[in-house]
Amino acid sequence: MLLEGLHLPLTTPFYPDGRLNLRKLEQNVAAYSKTPVSAIAVLSRHGEPTLLSEVETREALQTAIAAAAPEKVLLAGISRDSVRETLAIAEHAATLSYDAVLVAPPSFLQAAFDARQAKELLTYFQAVADRVELAIVLDASVATLPAEVVVELAAHPRILGLVDGRPTAERIAQIRQATAAIKHEVTVTPVFAAVTRRMLAPEENPAMLSVKPLVGGGTALTVLPATPGIKTRTKVVGFQMLAGNTATMLDALLSGCVGAMPAFAASAPQATYEVIAAWKDGDRGLAEEKQQRLQAAARFLEEGIGVAGIKFGCDLNGYFGGLPRLPLLPPSGEDRTQIESLLQGLRN
Repeated sequence: MLLEGLHLPLTTPFYPDGRLNLRKLEQNVAAYSKTPVSAIAVLSRHGEPTLLSEVETREALQTAIAAAAPEKVLLAGISRDSVRETLAIAEHAATLSYDAVLVAPPSFLQAAFDARQAKELLTYFQAVADRVELAIVLDASVATLPAEVVVELAAHPRILGLVDGRPTAERIAQIRQATAAIKHEVTVTPVFAAVTRRMLAPEENPAMLSVKPLVGGGTALTVLPATPGIKTRTKVVGFQMLAGNTATMLDALLSGCVGAMPAFAASAPQATYEVIAAWKDGDRGLAEEKQQRLQAAARFLEEGIGVAGIKFGCDLNGYFGGLPRLPLLPPSGEDRTQIESLLQGLRN
């Protein structure tokens, strides 16, 4: 799976009483599908996944993919503390035709690692990778994975990339150098855009049923073949890295990341995309200008407030954010005023 471009981490909508709001989730995905984002991540670490029940997790995954445009890459956040439960959600994501899964470290393995914990971390990821059907993207947007762990995991044929929340130039260079020999062949369109599993599914033929009269009475029903999918080609890529925050996004792209998945993108997808578009066009000056416009707002929402701030930013820009689920608290009145001010020039 090609992981280039802007990957948007969805927030998860709730009713005021805390119930999962699938209708608003559906509307958000449909609206985001009309933006220039390359991919949508459902139940990433910014989507409050640990606050959902197993039933809610499955409902959210099903609702999101049903509303998404077929050309948008869909990533499913499937992380659970046990390998068994992670694999159960991964299997469900595969049946729904997700393109890849996001796998983050278990909650008890997100701090400093000693030798035993590093071994447990590797065991967790490798056990999942050995059994899943879909490609895996390592999710270190919140908890940092040691570079040596990333390098070892990158050798697994199912593990295609990493979302890194702290992508310094030195760390990117270290991982890129150590994984330089790793190559993956991915399916792309004739213009080298990502091809999703839904795009490859045969299209229904509008005239798929043919009825012919039989001699002596009666009819014969003929089912015509389905229309074949789109034309594709292949592209060889290395281990793909995505920047996991806005503040360092451009520096990470310039250092070798192929795209980004910052939480702020849910609040301002167009403004965030413009940084990546300018970078892809080779216009560093414009990219720096576009990134500078985002810095104050992104830092305040991503680092100062968190999920609740991102959700309020969504409300301001025409997407449904709503309240976070308890025990997370909404922004204070002062914080809301600050967010409104910071997003004034970043309307979508």
